[in-house]
Order: sequence, then structure tokens, then C-alpha cells
Amino acid sequence: MNVLIVVDMQNDFIDGALGTPEAEKIVPAVRKRIELARERGEAVIFTRDTHFENYMDTQEGKNLPVPHCIKGTGGWEISSALPVGDALILDKPTFGSVDLGRCLLSIQPERVELIGLCTDICVISNALLVKAFLPEVPVAVDAACCAGVSPESHKNALDAMRVCQIEVLNG
Repeated sequence: MNVLIVVDMQNDFIDGALGTPEAEKIVPAVRKRIELARERGEAVIFTRDTHFENYMDTQEGKNLPVPHCIKGTGGWEISSALPVGDALILDKPTFGSVDLGRCLLSIQPERVELIGLCTDICVISNALLVKAFLPEVPVAVDAACCAGVSPESHKNALDAMRVCQIEVLNG
């Protein structure tokens, strides 16, 4: 079975506290890729960046002092433009999710593809985490369904993933 991981497609990263025009632009492509995954019988897993009221006291909050993805807020929610359906949603308190790695170990997928936000932070972190948990499973990232903090950092992250033997599609 193939797995599609939809990374942090949350309102705060699209058009909220940390939103960008590039993030807004990929939403229709992400929707189409999720629909295609379901047509193909692929498993779909969403990750959700999850912080709490004490965010500013955390290491991340001290380095990125912009409260975002606070659990229970509208910014924390996955975009309503995306067909979440009954997909598994994994909340994660940091960039990469060890719960995602453990989940994939139990599934033993034939291939894993990642899409979402932000290419240069959470997408690359989770792609490398997948490689660490499943070193022999092919991992791909669809550049057309990802956006970074900036176009330059998006490109740099894609280049870094290529070097780490992650296939970059549409980029």
C-alpha cells in the first residue's frame, strides 16, 4: 500500500498567522492530490502542528515568537477546502512526528509521498524522519503541492531532500 502524508495544511499556515501567497496557491493542487490518492486506494494521513497557550514559553516560541496552531483555534484547523474525511490525523508538537514514523512502521507501506507546508520546516523534517524509520521504502515529495516560508527556502529544501535520496516530483 502507498501512503500520502499531508503535512500541516492548517489555516494558520495558509492564510493565517504564518500564511503566505504560495501556501494559498497550492490548496487546489493538494485537494486534487488527496482525491487522486483516495481513487488509487492509498492511505491518507494528515499531520497537524499543535501548540498550546504556553507556546511563547517553548523553545519554538522563543525562536519564532508568532503564536500559531494553538489547539482548538481556527488557525489550528485543517483547511476546510481539503477532503479530510476519515483520514488519520496526527497532532505533533514539533516539526517532525515520531508518531508518524511509528504509524508507518505498523503499515509497512511500499511507497510514501509527502505534500503540504512548510517545505523547508515540517515537510523536510517528516520526509527525513520517514527515511530514518523506513530506509528501504521509496519516499517522494511533490513540489507542486508544497510551499515554503519563501520561494528560496522552498527550493533549498527540495535540493536538500534530493541529496538525501528523496524523489522530488514536479520540481
